[in-house]
Amino acid sequence: MYRYETTEAVATGVRRIEELRARLDAQGPLPRIWLGRTRRDLEAEAIAASTIMEGVAVTVDEARRILAGDRPTGVSVEDIDLVDGYRDAMRFVLARADAGAFQWQSELVLSLHHLVLGGSYAKGAGRFRETQNWLTNRGSGAQVYLPPPAEKVPSLVDDLAAWLQAADEPGPVTSALAHVSVAGIHPFSDGNGRTARIVASLSMYRAGFRLPQFTSLEEWWGRHLEDYYSAFDCLGTKWAPGTDVTPFVEAHVQAQVAQVEALSLRNTTERALWTVLQDAVVSDMGLNERATHALYDAFFAREVTNRYYRGMADVSEVTASHDLGKLVASGALEARGAGRSAHYVAAPALYELVVRNAELDQRWLGTPGDNVAQRDAVLMGLANRLHAANEARQA
Repeated sequence: MYRYETTEAVATGVRRIEELRARLDAQGPLPRIWLGRTRRDLEAEAIAASTIMEGVAVTVDEARRILAGDRPTGVSVEDIDLVDGYRDAMRFVLARADAGAFQWQSELVLSLHHLVLGGSYAKGAGRFRETQNWLTNRGSGAQVYLPPPAEKVPSLVDDLAAWLQAADEPGPVTSALAHVSVAGIHPFSDGNGRTARIVASLSMYRAGFRLPQFTSLEEWWGRHLEDYYSAFDCLGTKWAPGTDVTPFVEAHVQAQVAQVEALSLRNTTERALWTVLQDAVVSDMGLNERATHALYDAFFAREVTNRYYRGMADVSEVTASHDLGKLVASGALEARGAGRSAHYVAAPALYELVVRNAELDQRWLGTPGDNVAQRDAVLMGLANRLHAANEARQA
């Protein structure tokens, strides 16, 4: 097992994460449809980031569509299986995290790996490697790290599972150590990074950090790849028990703080947007609140297909066509294309609707005809309004 020191940076980061957990838990129960939406969006972002980090070229929007059952053209079946597999692994974590009889075991790690690789026998899904592997610099091709010999892998993973079962470190520290340990052992022929990040998320869940803001660190690492790979430099050039991985723990805890704070701010603004859209759907258009999904995605300049909406709202094709037709009739959406290319996008009236119903100044309407610019302008207006309201409460 690796060792670490509780530096001031680690201690400060852990305290901040605990403060954030207390603040977010104090919000009370969130509306189920909104919590589900948040979890699915962060799930798509985490999956896309983690697979891209391993060389699988799937965008966030493609991942979002795949997870809703709307398979985008141009994405290979193999890559779709990897996205589905990563999703299944994350959901397995959710299902097992709070089980009373939970036990950290090698078979659990193997099961997660099997899911992460979509059950691919050719990739060695659910099986420890039987040969020596090594990590290379993607740019130069030079060997940068030599993991332990294959014959040591089963016992090393057993030791890690035993340590995790008995660990009494703070959740963020245990998560960091689990992450770096799986990466250091590199127990598989493929999918080591993805499995390490899933195990780290499971560690956070087991420590009571259940909100998705605490278990979507892949998205942060995906946007800070140089920091991520540099954090592993403390492992040296080859496997060595007892290595001091304090630098990795510090980087992991600090990334966790930054991610939760960023997502908390974003989540507050997007929840306000959801509420405005839901009120418009239910009150102004006379539709079921599920139709908010279509407006929400269109607001963010995403193409909404009938199949995608069905997956998000869990409705039949006929009901989806009815809902989308009503949204077009309201002027909030525009229909584009035909046949298999048919989809829906935001109409200018959608941004006007949000500005009007959120009681924002017209200056936040953005540039008409540019959905991305209007999206960003309206979100900025909502964020400013929420900040002003918070300042007023504290005054």
